[in-house]
Amino acid sequence: MIIYHGSTVPVEYPEIIQSAVFLDFGCGFYTTTSYEQAERWAKIKMRRTGAEVGYVSVYDFDFEAAEKSADLYRFATADAEWLEFIVSNRRGEKMFGDKDIYIGPVADDNIYRSIRLFETGVLDSEETVKRLKTEVLYDQWAFHTKKALSYLTFIEAKEIRE
Repeated sequence: MIIYHGSTVPVEYPEIIQSAVFLDFGCGFYTTTSYEQAERWAKIKMRRTGAEVGYVSVYDFDFEAAEKSADLYRFATADAEWLEFIVSNRRGEKMFGDKDIYIGPVADDNIYRSIRLFETGVLDSEETVKRLKTEVLYDQWAFHTKKALSYLTFIEAKEIRE
């Protein structure tokens, strides 16, 4: 299976970034099955850092092996459980303990507006999930352990420019 990571540098040897605590799925190395989403991530990071060049790193992911021996948690859709998980991670709390890999929808900027309304009590869980169902949601695969990263094999890095 091919997966992608967007950044301002090629990432031949993925690492788990501990400073990225408040992301959707907590600390981890984030990937997606969508080249378009990885390119978007690279461009966001380019804007934030002022970089002129970004990269989409491409990996072969041995999903079959990971499925057999790693601890995976998959959110099939942006439902109430996923919403609570995203909110707890963005607060720096752990909801499901430590898994090797978390898989599920990305909470991008459009989706995050609805999540903020939920966090502040303007929307309840049911209304928030209903709003999320109208969005096109890309997937993200967050690798949380060295064991999880061992299933990735770097293929190449493609250069991205604005």
